[in-house]
Amino acid sequence: MITLNRRHFLRTATLGTATALAMPALIRTAQAKTAITIASLFGDDKPETKIWAKIRDLVEAKLPGQFRFNIVKDSALGGEKEVAEGIRLGSVQGSLSTVSALSGWVPELQILDLPFLFKDADHVLKTVQGETGNDLKEKLKAQNFIATGFINYGARHLLTKEVVTKPEQLKGKRIRVIQSPLHTKLWSNFGTTPVGIPITETYNALETGVADAMDLTKSAYASFKLYEVVPFVTETSHIWASGVVYFSANFWNGLNAEQQQVLQEASQEATGYFNQLIVDDESAAIAKAKEHGAQLLQPENYDQWQAGAKTVWDDFAPVVGGIDRINAIKNL
Repeated sequence: MITLNRRHFLRTATLGTATALAMPALIRTAQAKTAITIASLFGDDKPETKIWAKIRDLVEAKLPGQFRFNIVKDSALGGEKEVAEGIRLGSVQGSLSTVSALSGWVPELQILDLPFLFKDADHVLKTVQGETGNDLKEKLKAQNFIATGFINYGARHLLTKEVVTKPEQLKGKRIRVIQSPLHTKLWSNFGTTPVGIPITETYNALETGVADAMDLTKSAYASFKLYEVVPFVTETSHIWASGVVYFSANFWNGLNAEQQQVLQEASQEATGYFNQLIVDDESAAIAKAKEHGAQLLQPENYDQWQAGAKTVWDDFAPVVGGIDRINAIKNL
């Protein structure tokens, strides 16, 4: 039996008061965890989702308990354009995007989409890590997009229902394009009729005949099972598909300096991880596509492919900073 005395009462009362006073702080700590809604076009097994798991883990290691990442997969929040609108409004806090999808807001991004400008992935990396990359980040920021790193989705190749290895074989065909003036101009040069269709609707468009062809990276080609409707892959490597890891400015501006720095550093580390995942995923993607009947073809008359694309440089030079800037990147 416990004997109640003055000393015991005071000690108990003091502990109870301290606990009561601490409760609001404990509640505030629990509520302080910031939710981050992330949009991914693909499932758990794809680089586009794995990069966010990587960023989440890197952030959690440095800022334990401060963030809760809600990674919404399989295009549940829409395609790139819809997600970008969500980022601008702040309803989505983070995602990846090809620069093509953001060029409507930042036309200068199209310098990374110029056909046959880049020799390889290292050439792209050198460009985005230099002055060009920094300048593009500032222009994205002005549109409420906080780009924390550039990524490389791999080279884009021509996908068709029938064998196409020469430019003239494209004449009269309807080709699905990214909703971008540059991509529209490029394929118009080859006598096609470009049709702007969101990536999430391409399979149905190709299956029903709304489009006869498109271009895409090898990784995404397999992810969307497009080998079922466009079994021929002509390895043109005409555009290296650059992208960004980016956040909503509304969300970003609500973070403290330490949180911003940690997210920035995590994103930068994760970009290298993503780029390697893409390389690995492309090999697996093409193996899978071949199992389902896909065929890889080599382009013929390569000079004609390049000539048809070169006029795009001239047309878009005023938009992307001038022909001197284009040539400077070409010669990096």
